Amino acid sequence: MTSIYSDAPPPTPVFRHTLAVIVDNEPGVLARIAGLFSGRGYNIESLTVSETQHEAHLSRITIVTAGTAAVIVQIKAQLSRLIPVHRVTDLTVESEAVERELVLLKVVGQGEQRLEALRLAQAFGARTIDATLKSFIFELTGTSDETERFINLMTDCGLVEVSRTGIAALSRGAEAL
Repeated sequence: MTSIYSDAPPPTPVFRHTLAVIVDNEPGVLARIAGLFSGRGYNIESLTVSETQHEAHLSRITIVTAGTAAVIVQIKAQLSRLIPVHRVTDLTVESEAVERELVLLKVVGQGEQRLEALRLAQAFGARTIDATLKSFIFELTGTSDETERFINLMTDCGLVEVSRTGIAALSRGAEAL
């Protein structure tokens, strides 16, 4: 017996995209961009914002999102139509981008657990930012995969708190946004 669903089209693949958005540095811009995403049911996986050109009052927003090819095209088009937006660049499509994330982790433990946390931090190249007799705070900068692996390994060493910056990204090569 055949199912009525056997003729359904195959699911459309969902891909992760990193978007760099150059905007005016003024109140309410971030709220409008976040509203665009939430109002249409799009998810933001990572969001970083900072003024990058002080004299021109421009900020760079780096957004990591996921969607089908059609959804990503729609997101870019809708972002481009917002008044304070000067430029939208899909770093995933334009060129291979360099992406990094900063993570701070607090680990609490004693004895062997404490030594294992130090060994793992050294293996990952994490810096010890703070140390007490009962805890450490480590700083790690790397790709999202590296930071995620470090966080998962530190769970068994007494991980109690994590703070992540979100992804910062630049396209490779000589051209700038």
